[in-house]
Amino acid sequence: MARKALIIGATGLIGRHLTDQLAAAGEIDEVVTFTRRPFRHPSPKVHNHVVDFSRLDDHAAQFTGDLLFSCLGTTRKQAGSIAAQREVDVDFQLHAAKLAAQNGVAHYLLVSSSGANPQSGNAYLRMKGELEQQVMALPFSRISIFRPSLLLGTRDHLRPAEKLGSWLLPLLCALPGLRRYRPIPAEQVAAKMIAVSRKAGPPVQAYTLDELFH
Repeated sequence: MARKALIIGATGLIGRHLTDQLAAAGEIDEVVTFTRRPFRHPSPKVHNHVVDFSRLDDHAAQFTGDLLFSCLGTTRKQAGSIAAQREVDVDFQLHAAKLAAQNGVAHYLLVSSSGANPQSGNAYLRMKGELEQQVMALPFSRISIFRPSLLLGTRDHLRPAEKLGSWLLPLLCALPGLRRYRPIPAEQVAAKMIAVSRKAGPPVQAYTLDELFH
């Protein structure tokens, strides 16, 4: 049966691959992307809504479908402060999830992070853990959480620290006990998310880095 997929974060590293792969998926009839700026895609399946994420209630009726892929995110440097980063990484994603849940979207798929923990001393990992905790309280039929480490791929914005990490981490992660932190191609995370969406699964499940490689 054909299904409708929603994506927030479609212009990001994972989101771009998700959009391409969902557009090519035979079981997906429509892909709806929510972006701050116009996002054009060659597939006739893909429909874009330009939204103000601080005013998502204005677009509540558009959050209808079968699947919501949530991969919105930014960095502290891009956002300008921890508070501004939190607005994107937590508040906007949680608001979108609430609208989708209210509209009967059955399956919510979230890109989180390896090490996500609401009690973490690291602000980024704490944000990711808090978002996980809050979305798990929403009335979705199914919630799938993906916790990759450093993502590999071509970004719109140069991130020197991540570039350096993409060179060093594969070497460091060859050491025992560190393999769970090795980098992963964003395309592979997107493929895993779609594979999970195609199969029946438990009401709530988190996929660690080791599971994303299989």
